[in-house]
Amino acid sequence: MTPKLTVQELKGLSSKIRANILRLIHDAKSGHPGGSLSSVEIMVSLYFNIMNRDPEDPGRDRFILSKGHVAPLLYSVLMEAGYIPQSTDNLRKYGGILQGHPDAMKTKGVEISSGSLGNGLSVAAGLAAAAKIDGKKTRVYCLLGDGECDEGLVWEAAMIAPHRKLDNLTAIVDRNMLQIDGCTEDVVCLEPFADKWRAFNWNVIEVDGHSYDELLAAFKKADESEDIPTMIIANTVKGKGVSFMENVAGFHGKAPSTEQLHQALSELGEASQ
Repeated sequence: MTPKLTVQELKGLSSKIRANILRLIHDAKSGHPGGSLSSVEIMVSLYFNIMNRDPEDPGRDRFILSKGHVAPLLYSVLMEAGYIPQSTDNLRKYGGILQGHPDAMKTKGVEISSGSLGNGLSVAAGLAAAAKIDGKKTRVYCLLGDGECDEGLVWEAAMIAPHRKLDNLTAIVDRNMLQIDGCTEDVVCLEPFADKWRAFNWNVIEVDGHSYDELLAAFKKADESEDIPTMIIANTVKGKGVSFMENVAGFHGKAPSTEQLHQALSELGEASQ
């Protein structure tokens, strides 16, 4: 079993991962910083405090990144977890292991190839159902974007998971309120968002998605849920940690300039090299 990190250690790791996300995207001159930065605490909590990710354990937990465009975050986490080499110069390179969207055939630690929005929750529900059938203790975690919840396939999965009593499934929505075209509520209104999931018979928990105390408590409550899946709505800030990116829809899919990278790294307390 991987040792758990303390909240203080998780906070320190968050800054390091945010800096690596920005270096990856800057060096590639392409990528999605906004939603990568907003989801850092969610994924760091899972990989370094919550999930059983022992590769030798057939009942290990599974993580599905439904919003595959935040691959720079996933890669940065996989680097820190020791799945792939530390590097910032091969994102989005033809034939490389760090494709623009996760490729399960190329990158160790990636469970499914993702990026076509809306598919991840269905895959996660299938994995959770299979674990139940096989009698495994596997828990399945799936991270979605809030803009992604415009997709009808998300709501088909939302119906089947409670029907199959998948209490080993936890979904997390990065509720940063912005998508590529602007505010989620202007594109397709999602509110009342939490009530929609409750109406679909999910155990709903709302948290500050940048608070480790709230996230860890929510994941613990999800583990205690019986007969129904859990939806954690993590209220976040798009571009979190970088002043000029926070709450700016334009940084959904835009790389920082060299000058912007240096400013961001300074704000994060990380070296510029």
